[in-house]
Amino acid sequence: MARPDLNLLVTLDVLLAEGNVARAAQRLRLSPSAMSRALARLRDVTGDPLLVRAGRGLVPTPRALELRGLVGQVVEDAEALLRPARSLDLKTLERTFTLRNREGFVQTFGPALVARIASEAPRVVLRFVAKPDKESTPLRDGTVDLETGVIGDTTGPEVRAQALFRDRFIGIVRAGHPLLDGPLDAARYAGGDHILVSRGRRERGPVDEALERMDLKRRIAVTVASFSEAVALARSSDLIAQVSDRATAAFRDGVASFALPVDLPDFTVSMLWHPRMDADPAHRWLRTCFREVCTGKTGDFPPEQC
Repeated sequence: MARPDLNLLVTLDVLLAEGNVARAAQRLRLSPSAMSRALARLRDVTGDPLLVRAGRGLVPTPRALELRGLVGQVVEDAEALLRPARSLDLKTLERTFTLRNREGFVQTFGPALVARIASEAPRVVLRFVAKPDKESTPLRDGTVDLETGVIGDTTGPEVRAQALFRDRFIGIVRAGHPLLDGPLDAARYAGGDHILVSRGRRERGPVDEALERMDLKRRIAVTVASFSEAVALARSSDLIAQVSDRATAAFRDGVASFALPVDLPDFTVSMLWHPRMDADPAHRWLRTCFREVCTGKTGDFPPEQC
């Protein structure tokens, strides 16, 4: 049996990442015709078309989708084997880390994290970006180094995770709101006008499902895209909002908070990263900083999980 050409793994990784022969050729500094020939060889050795035409573009086959999650890691591991190991000198480390975080993270933990990084690695730059969804593509393609959030159905199966803290949803209203004048039960809560926080087209949330089980229904008067907007509206109106406790703790001045009169489970906020960064010394140091800032603890932590 002929030994396979392992150089094709790099070509396959780029082709599956780009989904376009011309762009893949540019990344590898090849001509489009050379990349087309390489794709033909890949089709021959894998016995699968891999990328097929759909209109003016190309779409991956099921086999290509299966390989896409594997070949990138194989290439990264091979490069790591051939890369000389270097000791980490934090004082001279020059690197930019892109951090994608759930809403409220920067307000709550940002100052302590920035101070910690500046003290230990003064040349490191932190770049905070918004997190509009739970897709793992930014971690997978390397545009994001580390993120925080709740693990969901769209979290990539290969993504590493480590729990940081537990959080819960709470209710908020302006100071002096009539809702606070008497015993707060589900019926009185449902009777008010509410703010729904939804980053998509969702028109109801877990609170509505919990109220429905009690034969109650609330009126959604306003929908906003963020907790900060919900806090601002609740602060200056008679609207009732449901927000994350830890995510809004730093900017809830002027509002009163209360435990929701419905049964909602707590949730775990985790730190997420791609496995290709597992052994990177600088990334490991960054994860340690994250854990210690978010938990307020130093030392050993539970094992990192897939």
